[in-house]
Formats: sequence, C-alpha cells, structure tokens
Amino acid sequence: MLTLSCVKSCPVSTARHTYEDLIAHLTRTTSLGPGEAMRVVAEVVAYFSEPLEEFVRRRHAELKARGLTNEQIFPGIAAELSARPVAAPELSLRQLRRIVYG
Repeated sequence: MLTLSCVKSCPVSTARHTYEDLIAHLTRTTSLGPGEAMRVVAEVVAYFSEPLEEFVRRRHAELKARGLTNEQIFPGIAAELSARPVAAPELSLRQLRRIVYG
C-alpha cells in the first residue's frame, strides 16, 4: 500500500498502490501504461503532500527567481494556497512573509 509517508521513500515500482481506480482510469483515458500512471499518481500525491512552510518557501524562491517582487509574490502564493485540492488554512501576507524570512 502506498501511503503519503511512503511516497518519497518507497520505490514506486515495488509499492502496492491504494489508487488503483485512478491508475486504471489514467490507463483507460491516456496513452500511459500502468507503471507510468502509477509514477504520475505518486508524483502528484508527493507534490500535494509538501508541508505548507516548504511550499511557501519553494514558491517564493521560484517566483523571486522570475523577477517578481514580494508585493506580487505573497498575494499570488495566498491565492495558490486557497486553490489547492486540500486548501491550507488562510494565512495573512504577514504570516507568509514570516514563513519565508523568519
């Protein structure tokens, strides 16, 4: 069984997966084979399992590298957080800044 704790540490090819219905759907509706679909699902689960603070820091660094200012970045991150499948708690711009800068 692939659990959230297993996503980053278990080899995908050997993990029994709890998302069999999603994998079957992907293999039916795309050109992905079962192994490829399993890897895609594991990547998506890992992406959305990223802790809030790590997500904020990573997105801040990515957007800063694109030349955006903090005045543009923090409202964008707040909007991204509210749009995630399992929405993070609403954070003020000040709380976001504190995550990045301490």
